[in-house]
Amino acid sequence: MTTSSPKILALDFDGVICDGLIEYFEVAWRTYCEIWSPTNDTPPDDLALRFYRLRPVIETGWEMPVLIKALLDGIADEKILHEWASIAPQVLLDDKLQAKEIAAKLDQQRDQWITTDLGGWLSLHRFYPGVVEKIKLTVDSGVKLFIVTTKEGRFVQQLLQQEGVNLPPKAIFGKEVKRPKYDILRELIQSAGDKPVSLWFVEDRLKALQLVQQQADLADMKLFLADWGYNTQAEREVAQNDPRIQLLSLSQFAKDFSAWL
Repeated sequence: MTTSSPKILALDFDGVICDGLIEYFEVAWRTYCEIWSPTNDTPPDDLALRFYRLRPVIETGWEMPVLIKALLDGIADEKILHEWASIAPQVLLDDKLQAKEIAAKLDQQRDQWITTDLGGWLSLHRFYPGVVEKIKLTVDSGVKLFIVTTKEGRFVQQLLQQEGVNLPPKAIFGKEVKRPKYDILRELIQSAGDKPVSLWFVEDRLKALQLVQQQADLADMKLFLADWGYNTQAEREVAQNDPRIQLLSLSQFAKDFSAWL
C-alpha cells in the first residue's frame, strides 16, 4: 500500500462534486411556501443571495426552508452564521414542527419537480470544473469510489447519470441510510478485508471531518476539506492549522492523488 494514493476514495456530494445552490434555494422556497403559506409567493430580491451566503450552516435538507423562515423573521445573517445550532430547533419549537415532517415535504417537492420538469431541475445543478473527469479517471484506475452524503441517494444517482457517471447503487450512501458518515466510512474499511486499507475522505463540512477525527479507530484515515465547497474562511483556517486535515483546492483535486498531499 502506498501513501500517495487511496485504495478507497469517499466523496461528499453537495459542495464537493456538485454545486446546487440555485436548486436548493428554489426547492427550499417552495417548501417554505407550502408550510408557512406566505401572502406573497415571490421571494424578496435579496433573499437568495443571503441564503447562498449562509449555506455553510446547513447540515441536512430540512434546515433549508427553516433558514428562509429565520431570515424572513428578521434574524440577522451574522447571528444565524454563529448561532444556527440553537436557532433552527427554536423555529421548529415555535411553530410546532418536526424536522422529519419538513424533510418529507422537501423531498416531495423535489420528486414532483423531477417528475414534471426533469430538464429544468437538472439545469439548476452545476458540477465543479474537473470533478466529473476526476471521478471517471478514479473509477477507471481501480480505486474504489463511494459517495457519502446527506442528500437522498436517488437524487445523487440521477445527477451523476446525467454527467455519464454510472455508479452502482451500493456505492452511494445517501440520507436514507440514516447513519453518521463516520460509521459508513468505518464500514467501508471493514468490508475491504483484513489488510490495512488506505481510505481518503473529501468533505466540505469541517464538522463532519471533526466527527471522524473523534473516532479512535479511524486515526489512519486521510481527511480533506474541499475549500471550494460550502464552508467559511474561519473553517478553512481551522483546517489549515489542523495536522490531521488537508485543505484541498479544486485544482489539486483534479490532479493526480500525489498532488493532494
